[in-house]
Parts: sequence; structure tokens; C-alpha cells
Amino acid sequence: MITFHLHVRHPRRAAGAALALLVLAGPLGAQGPATPRTGDTVVTLTLGDAARLAAQRGLGPQAARLRAEQAAARVRQRRAALLPNVTGGASTGARTFNTATLGLDVPTGVNPATGEPNPPLFDPNGQLEGPVRVTDVRGRVDQPLLDLGAVGRVRAAQAEGRAAEAEATSQAELAAGVAAVAYVRALRAESNLAARAADSALAAELLGIARDQLRAGVGVALDVTRAAAQAAATRAQLIAARNERDRSRIELLRNLDLPLDAELRLADSLTNPASADAIPDEDAATRRALEQRPDLRAAAERLRAAEQQVRAMRAERLPTLGVFADDGLIGRDVSHLLNTYTWGVQLSLPLFDGARRASRVAEQRAVVREVDLRRRDLEQQASAEVRIALLDVRSARENVEAARERLALSEQEVAQARDRFRAGVSGSADVVTASLSLTTARTALVDALSAYHGARIALARAEGSVTTIE
Repeated sequence: MITFHLHVRHPRRAAGAALALLVLAGPLGAQGPATPRTGDTVVTLTLGDAARLAAQRGLGPQAARLRAEQAAARVRQRRAALLPNVTGGASTGARTFNTATLGLDVPTGVNPATGEPNPPLFDPNGQLEGPVRVTDVRGRVDQPLLDLGAVGRVRAAQAEGRAAEAEATSQAELAAGVAAVAYVRALRAESNLAARAADSALAAELLGIARDQLRAGVGVALDVTRAAAQAAATRAQLIAARNERDRSRIELLRNLDLPLDAELRLADSLTNPASADAIPDEDAATRRALEQRPDLRAAAERLRAAEQQVRAMRAERLPTLGVFADDGLIGRDVSHLLNTYTWGVQLSLPLFDGARRASRVAEQRAVVREVDLRRRDLEQQASAEVRIALLDVRSARENVEAARERLALSEQEVAQARDRFRAGVSGSADVVTASLSLTTARTALVDALSAYHGARIALARAEGSVTTIE
């Protein structure tokens, strides 16, 4: 959990802070605190919840999962080439034909009584016969026995399917990273709003002191004017901070695909880095990134798919072996059908295709080299991202410590200037200057904490573990 600590050192300032913090609950001005409407959706999220919700509901992950389903369907399509193909059909009809086209030369023989040749069975010049009615009911089965090209295409489709699944995981990680950054941005806006509320409380306190001193005759009107100007300036900053808080919440809801009118409650807050949070070793973090980043797994699977496509194309040069059979009934009408069948074994051997296959193999080899080039570049990018994220984490932790020290000194300066102003030793100028320094210090601490947690998210994204972040 990440906490922004607001220190109150004076009873009057405590009352002012309580009034200023009411701004967090309702609109500025004369209106009271905002009351949730009946039926409003209330969403309470931690940083890890936001990351995992975005990984599940984001548009990118959902589209990638649909592409993975498409890839799985293509595997089944490729596998169908290795399974039996069963067809059936029935036909009935009539046809006429020219007897000369049959190629039949039927011997006529000799009439024993006359010694003359018998007349031909069909007119040698052809004659029209029919119509002959034929009814045929038949089924056919084709089963490949050996087709290494089809086997290679199935394996390539399987590799593409694994690549699509890894890409879906990569898209989930990407969406989780974007949502986590939006969550930290919302936390930063919340902390800035609390800091500006504290600034407003301090300005209200100083204005009250200046007015009390003026009424007591120990102050001057200039101090009241300065304090009033400072109060107006802090109020303007408070309005801007509240607007930024509301904007950041809308952006976070949009990233999570949640209703934009939902009431969002952030369960985390900005805290200082825990001393127990050790910065991981660079080599170990790089190894984790290379082993578990889903985009690297997707690149490796795409390379396997491209290589398998080359092997499948080469296998198309090999013979294919299959069996076929058909069986059915045929006759002139349904009352006189006879059973006929055909079966056989078929061996096919490609001989020449105009060098088409060799060109396809050459093209696919170029694809393999391109995919491998992209994979190696992605590995380099992953290693660089891990190293940069580790540098940012170390630097951010040091900046947080420096910002905390600066804030402590600014609070001390304000306390001393306020005591001097209350005692009438100095005017309001010193207090106003000190309060401006305190405002800057508070903002710097919020920025440093936001940068630290942003660096944590960047490191998790470089390692491929955003969805497991807490």
C-alpha cells in the first residue's frame, strides 16, 4: 500500500485541513458533498486488480484472444487434409447416345441358310438410341496414407496457433501495463489534491492569523492582503488538482472498460519504497525477461511456423499415397438396381511444376530470415528495457529520499516562519515564501513517488509480469 502522509502541527491548521479535505468528497463552492446516485456502480481497485482487469477486459487482449481462436480453427482445417473424406450422392436421369460413339464392332456372322452375312447390329454410320434411364446411388471414401506436405502444413498451423496464444498474452501484458500506469496517475492526482488541500488549509490559517493581528493592532493591512492573495492562489490550485483527479479517474475507467459514471475507489495510495524491496539483479531480471516475456515467445513460435512452412513446401516434392473406394447401386430403375464398386490405391509423384514450388521455398526462406531478424531485435530490446527500468528504479528511490528530506525541511521552515509571524517578529512575506516552498516540496514528493511506482511498472512490463504485480 502506498500512503501520502499529511502532518498537522497546529489546532487551527487542523481545523482548516479538515475543511479543505471536504473538497475531496464534494464539489467546490457552496454545494455540499456529492451524494452517489441510487444504482451507481462502486468499484474498489488495487493496483494489481486494475492490471488484471485490463488484461481481461481490454480491447487489445480480447481481439488477440479471438485471433488465437481463429488460429486454432485453421489448425483443424489443415488437419482435415489427413482425415478420411467421405462423400455420398444419388442421381437419376435419362440420356440418348449415338451408337457409333461407343466404338463397338459387333461381328454379324453368316446366315447358314443363305450364306450371306447377317445385317449389322447397329448402323455402321451410327444410330440414335435411347433415351436410357439410369439411377445411381453411391458413396465414396478417400483416405490419404502418406502426405508429408500436409503433415508439415498442420505443424506450421500449430506453431502459428501457439504464436497467436502468446500474442494474446502479450496484448494482455500491454493492456495491464497501460492500466497500471493510469492507476498510478490517478493516485498521483489524488495525492496532489490532498497536498493542495493542505496548502489551502495553511493559507486559511495564515489569513486568520493576519486578520487577528490586524484586529489586535499589532499587524498591518498588507499582511492581510498577502495572506488573502496566497489563499486565492491555493484555491485555484485546488480547483485544478480536483479537475486533474476527475480526469485521471475517467481515463482509468476507460482503460478498464468500466462504466464511466462508476464510483471509483482506489484501495492503494502513494507510499515510500519499502527498504525490504530489494532491486533485482540485472542478469537475473534479463534472464526472466527472455524466458517469460510473451512477445518473445510469440516471436519464437512465429519463427518455428515459418521454418515449418519451408519443410512443408519441400515435402510437396515427395510422393503421396492414398486409398479410395466407392460402392453403390445402379440400374435403369429403382426396381432393377445392381451393386457396383470401385477401389484402389493411388500413388502421386510431382514431376515438374514450372519451378513454382522452388520459388515458393525461396520466398519462405526470406520470410524465415526476416522473422528471425525481428526476434533477435526483440531480444535486444527486452534486455535494454530491463536495464533502463532498473536504472529508473534506482534513481527514483534516491529521488524519493531527497524529496522526503526536502519536504521535512520545508515543513520546518513553514513552522518557524509561522511562529515568527504569530509573535509579530516578522511580516507575512516570510511565511508566504515558506509556504510556496512547502507547496513545491509536496509536489516534488508526489512526483518522485509516482516516478518510482511508474518505474516499478516499467520493470514488470520489461520482465513480462505486469499481470502479477501487487
